[in-house]
Parts: sequence; C-alpha cells; structure tokens
Amino acid sequence: MTYRTIRQRLLLSAGSTVIMSLILAAAASSQASTTDYDASPRMASSDANSLATARPSPMHFWEELTLEPQDAWSKLRESFHWRDQSLPADAQARVDEWIDHYLASPENIATITKRATPWLAWITQQVSERQLPGELALIPFVESSFDTGAYSHMGAAGLWQFMPRTGDALGLVRNGHYDGRLDVVSSTNAALDYLEMQADQWYEGDLQLSLAAYNAGAGTVNKAKRRAESQGKIGEYWDLKLPNETMQYLPKLLAIATIIDDSERYGINLPDIHTDPAFAKVKLEHSVTLSEASRMLDVDKSALADLNPGLLNGSLHPSDAQTLLVPEEVSHRKLAQLSNGANDRQIAARNAPDTYRVERGDSLSAIANRYNLSAQELIRLNAIERPDALQAGQLLTLSER
Repeated sequence: MTYRTIRQRLLLSAGSTVIMSLILAAAASSQASTTDYDASPRMASSDANSLATARPSPMHFWEELTLEPQDAWSKLRESFHWRDQSLPADAQARVDEWIDHYLASPENIATITKRATPWLAWITQQVSERQLPGELALIPFVESSFDTGAYSHMGAAGLWQFMPRTGDALGLVRNGHYDGRLDVVSSTNAALDYLEMQADQWYEGDLQLSLAAYNAGAGTVNKAKRRAESQGKIGEYWDLKLPNETMQYLPKLLAIATIIDDSERYGINLPDIHTDPAFAKVKLEHSVTLSEASRMLDVDKSALADLNPGLLNGSLHPSDAQTLLVPEEVSHRKLAQLSNGANDRQIAARNAPDTYRVERGDSLSAIANRYNLSAQELIRLNAIERPDALQAGQLLTLSER
C-alpha cells in the first residue's frame, strides 16, 4: 500500500472539493464516476443534481489520515519487499526453522529490539531512500544483535560487523581513537553501498546473492553460482551450496522480518519507536570531547557516548570524524553553542601558554580543563604513565607548538 503524507492528503482533499463540481458537471452523462472520497453506487448516478450535492465523507477523511504509519515498526513493515516471495519448499522450511528458533526465546527478541531503538528509524529511512528492500534494515539483528560495540572472535566490529580490511576498503577510518566500523552513520552508509555495489557488479541487481556475498565473500558465492548454473539451475541464492553460516543467513533475516511483520500473531511485543530518527547529526570542524559537548548541550555524557561508539577515547577529531550525533530533542540554540564553543576553545588554546608548572593540589583533569584540553591530550603531550602521580614543580607541555 502506498501512503501519502498528511500534508499531501490534506491538499488533495481541499483541491478535490473545489474541482469536484466542475468535473462532475462535465461527467453528468457518464456511466460511472469515482473520487477519493466516496465510491458508493450513488456516485455513479447520471443525475447531475445528486452528483453536484455529493460531499466528502468526514468518516472516510479521518480513516485516510490514520493510514499514516504511526511508529518505526509500521514504517519498516511498509518497506518490506520479500514478504510475498514464493520460496521452494526446502527454503521455506529453513525460514520456518528460524522463526521457531527466535520464538523459542522471546526475551532475546525483546532485548535486541530494545537495543535497536535509537537506530531503527534512521536505518529504515536510509534503506527506503535507496529504494532497497526494508528487510535490509534488520541485517544488524542478524549480524550483531543491534549491539554497536559488538566484536566477533574473527575481528569483525559494529552493528554491521565489518572486518578490518573490508572496512578499510570502504573508507571507514580506523585508528587508536576512532573506529568507523563502530560509527553507526558511517558504517550503515558503507554497508548499503557495499550491498548495492556487489549486487550491481556481480549479480545483476540480485540483493539476496549480494547478502550471501556480504557474509561469505563474493569469491565464494561466485564459485557456488557457477557450479549451480553448470547443473542447469538458475543460480539464485536458494540454488547455491554455500558454507552453513551463509546457507542460514538469508533464512535468519527473512524469519525475523516475518515475525516483525506480524508481531501480534506471533505474540511478540515490540518497543515503541517513533518514526523520526532519535538523533540529530552535527557537523563540527573542530575537536571536541564528549565531556565538553555534554556541558554545552546539557545532556548526559553517557547518552552522547551511546550515540557515538566510534569515538574510542571520548573525543572527536575532524581528521577522523566530522559528525557528532546528539539526542534529537537538543535545541538548535544549544547546537549553535556547541559549534561556537568549539571555536572559542580553539581561540583559547591558541592564546594559552606552551607549558605549565604543577602546583600543590593540582590534578590532571583540572589542568586540562583550565587550558581547554582533554585529559587524554595532556597525557599524550607529556607521555604521562601515571596520571594520579603528578608532582608539584613538574613542568607540563600544553601544546605541540
């Protein structure tokens, strides 16, 4: 079903009311007439008077408004593409096995979907804007259980579980204080780029084969595809003999999508998630620590840390990442203060002395705050091994000038 926005429908309703008399007068002799308001038999009458006096049904108008998706789950369901796909019997059996597996532990579904709360609406939005199947928004359910800090024993990391080399190839910066694989915005864009790129390059747009390649690698999937085609098969996902994990990959995804598509039927309670993203993106051209941002925005530092898991040391450096995620409810005024505060901090840093001699009672954090540095920067500049063992009279370097 195609949903119109409320604004579009209001405009359509107003326009239809004005235009209706003109259209209906011209169509008085026709056998039938249809409108957005009323499809009842009386509208098919050739009686011009009855047509001219027809009015939109208030009840139908409000029913139309209720079609607007009310939460992120409705929006996600609206974007599903594969729900009506007819699968071979053995393939459907694999999906059904995973449905049973997930339903056997409803508490796990509850935990994972709650973890998805900050991210689901935004990820669904990105998938929909690319006109991709909405099921792809649930890949993090399968890959990482929507755990932004997930690491596998093989070294994959983040919601989308990128291996280091794959992340590097896709431009995800990775160093001692930032890991783009853990950055939800960067890694989501990279994952969707990767799926589209592989589908176009190898599989004539077949995203299910691209999903297999996402899991097992294109070389493995291409070899299995050639083998299946040599046996007279089409060479789609369900024809291929792949490693067991990859054989179960798409069935897992379709299984959780099936459950979410009809959660009431399966007795699953999903958390309330608004249709709008839970965060705002702020572009910064200056370094800022999460502690500083927390004070400027008057939000809890842990909330910022949760939204920015890629910042390994709690600070943003524009050479690595230029976007800070903040809770959606933060006002524009405070966001402006964050940008201006970053500028003020840099000006203060330029005017600060190059060194400082430690006095009795000083602490590393107090000195860092006094000179608009982070404690980590001060430790790095002075190669401090024991931050709790500052000595009165000790000379500290405050900049790299």
